[in-house]
Amino acid sequence: MLRRYKKPKLKQLTPRYRTNEWIRVPEVKLIDENGEFAGNVPIEQALARAKEAGLDLVEIAPKETPPVCRIIEYGKFQYQLEKKIKEQRKKQKNVEVKGVRLSLRIGEHDLEVRRGQAEGFLDEGDKVKVELILRGREHQHTDMAKKIINDFIASLGKIGEDLYLEMPPSKQGGKLMAIVGRK
Repeated sequence: MLRRYKKPKLKQLTPRYRTNEWIRVPEVKLIDENGEFAGNVPIEQALARAKEAGLDLVEIAPKETPPVCRIIEYGKFQYQLEKKIKEQRKKQKNVEVKGVRLSLRIGEHDLEVRRGQAEGFLDEGDKVKVELILRGREHQHTDMAKKIINDFIASLGKIGEDLYLEMPPSKQGGKLMAIVGRK
């Protein structure tokens, strides 16, 4: 059996705008090539002004009544939009959730190491998921496990001032979890 490969459709960065003859309304609000508002104009007159200037008529706000159109060079307009969108994506910070795993019988030095890791994650701007896995008979001692998690979170900083609890310590299956972030 022959299977054909379909190319995945790439998501376009900029939205599509109707231009020139694709604008099908009788009247538009026109912004000329100098950026000045020219008032409500019939579409034929707006197209004639755009051709006269050697530029394109682009529908900027199609949901307005009548739609807002601008006389600009369409390629340059799209380039500026893409540039603006890429700049916004650069400024976005993706917050990750990093994990720190504890146990009921964790030693003091191991706790210090985990605290250092968690502080490093919080300094980078990430959230920290504190997990304590209970095995076997340890399920009977959830009160001790909650105390260990609460002490660990308290050692990271004061909740309300520097930290906030996104998810307080709660039991899910065989483990206790809490998520902490820095304000």
